[in-house]
Amino acid sequence: MLSEAYENKIFKALAAPVRREIMDALRDNPMTTGELADRFSQIDRTTVMQHMRVLEAADLIIPVKRGRVRWNHLNPMPIKAIHDRWIGPMAASAVDKLGKLKADLEDEVEPAK
Repeated sequence: MLSEAYENKIFKALAAPVRREIMDALRDNPMTTGELADRFSQIDRTTVMQHMRVLEAADLIIPVKRGRVRWNHLNPMPIKAIHDRWIGPMAASAVDKLGKLKADLEDEVEPAK
């Protein structure tokens, strides 16, 4: 189970659209900080790095330095933990409710014999 403080860091990090875009960019392959800054040319490099620090504090990205180059890797484990804690149980409950609703509606439509 995640601590409330850690969950709050994750949700805060995910709240900003640009941070979600950074995570999307890292989904398939790690990227250097320079590559990420170039990809988000609408904002300056310092702002990109500030967003990356928030993601790193939430453990959503893992930086690995190789020489002078910093490679940024997506860490999917916090997202999985949020899914397991919040999304999975809520989705399962919603599916159960939809199944019951479907069955109830089908019972109402069935002609009496």
